[in-house]
Amino acid sequence: MQLTELQRYLDVLLNVVAMKDYCPNGLQVEGRAEVARVVCGVTASQALLDAAVERQADAVLVHHGYFWRGEDARVVGVRKRRLGTLLRHDISLLAYHLPLDVHPELGNNAQLARRLGWTVTGSFGEQSLGLIGDVPVALPARALAAQLGVTLGREAQWVGDGDRIVRRVAWCTGAAQSFLESAVAAGCDAFVSGEISEPTVHLARESGVPYIAAGHHATERYGIQALGEHLAEQFGLDCQFVDIDNPV
Repeated sequence: MQLTELQRYLDVLLNVVAMKDYCPNGLQVEGRAEVARVVCGVTASQALLDAAVERQADAVLVHHGYFWRGEDARVVGVRKRRLGTLLRHDISLLAYHLPLDVHPELGNNAQLARRLGWTVTGSFGEQSLGLIGDVPVALPARALAAQLGVTLGREAQWVGDGDRIVRRVAWCTGAAQSFLESAVAAGCDAFVSGEISEPTVHLARESGVPYIAAGHHATERYGIQALGEHLAEQFGLDCQFVDIDNPV
């Protein structure tokens, strides 16, 4: 498959033009023109790039790429090593951030709901990034946190009223703890995201809506996996997901 064809397909599939983001989505580093093998991962870390080299990949497909707004643009240190690895081995880097979060089938939020058995009933927050849904069986927030821990293979941290019964849950994978206030306004019984910040604790306690931090990396593993599986099915590409451990 031609790299340009792959990029165009992904840009349309994930509706890149519809999202305002703080990084470029799509092709970030251009490698060889023909793509047969793709290594997929959450973040374009050096460890993932090394795995791509080892597997003789033609392209790397990730959720977290490079060139974030406000970061130092100089090509030195870690950035030099990462870009050097890609360029030296003629490997392309394609990255899709918010467009991958919100895709209704392949997205991180949709895939998390699928694994937990949550039924999506609506969306909320900036650009409708977050989802709202019903849990299969009402349960205390502390039990929901435990369920997330088992499903994701990482202990989830909860704050607030752990005994509150959850029927209607809001969620947004990654680092969306700032959406808690919007989840409260939407009338949800609990809010799930990846990371937690100091102010989140107080808002969860005072609002009565518990917050569950299930891990940034842990909640965002499944969208990129689903996307890779989709490409393999559609085009016969050899897509290999490599999970680089991250406790955050």
